[in-house]
Amino acid sequence: MPTNPNILQGALNRLRASVSFANNPALNITPAYLGRAGLRLSFSGNSTVLIDTMTGVVQSPEPFLQFLLECHLLKSQAFGNLWKIQQETNTLLGPFTVRPDSRVLSPYQLDSGAILGTDGLDFSGASAEFIVRIGGSYAVNSQLWP
Repeated sequence: MPTNPNILQGALNRLRASVSFANNPALNITPAYLGRAGLRLSFSGNSTVLIDTMTGVVQSPEPFLQFLLECHLLKSQAFGNLWKIQQETNTLLGPFTVRPDSRVLSPYQLDSGAILGTDGLDFSGASAEFIVRIGGSYAVNSQLWP
């Protein structure tokens, strides 16, 4: 029996995505501080490692993944300079939350946040982007803990 092709696909709201820092709310990132590319969150590694055996695999769940959050801030605002000063002063950010652009995708709680660096800056007057890269750890497989 065919499935119903008229399932609602939902909606995205680019003005919903944001970053909230528990230890330093002055660094909270809202859409008003972002370029068109907004925020991009990616993870490295696998949530489970598969270890080869003679006849199959042994599963070994990981307790965390590393993440990379790219924040496309605007260098045309004082907020971009606040992040520049933060990098020059103390790159450690602690725990924080990333709220996605969808109401159905729950927020990401991220730990050990730290400024990794900034991407190349275009001073030609043709780009407003000041891209800050943040890294840290994302807890997965919470049932591993006793």
